[in-house]
Amino acid sequence: MDVKNCRKCGRLFNYVAGPFICPNCKEKTEEKFQEVKKYIQQHGRASMREVSEACEVDTAQIQQWIRQERLQFSDDSPIQVPCEMCGKMIGSGRFCPACKDSMARKLNSAMGLTGVMVEKPETNRRKSDSRMRFLDK
Repeated sequence: MDVKNCRKCGRLFNYVAGPFICPNCKEKTEEKFQEVKKYIQQHGRASMREVSEACEVDTAQIQQWIRQERLQFSDDSPIQVPCEMCGKMIGSGRFCPACKDSMARKLNSAMGLTGVMVEKPETNRRKSDSRMRFLDK
């Protein structure tokens, strides 16, 4: 295990995976997330600035939760972030549906899968094949 300094509080902690944040700061961040989520449920038409000020959370943190798809908003909500490809305002994630579709098509064509449907393996087994087997030792 690595020992790292927490990016929020500066304390040393045993780093396993994820962001360089200690367990205490992760817990505090999760508590703030739940507070923001509850506030948004109660005040559905609030702007990002209103949510930020009411919950004492940085707008960058709220945007990060939206990009991670932990917070999702409808198309008519005042809280939205721009698509990272085209700039269209979206309520959740990093890319709008059109850009996601475009990326998927480009990936499929790069892999040579244009118009090819991936078939599922056959699951029709004979009844005798579904029995439990034991190995002799």
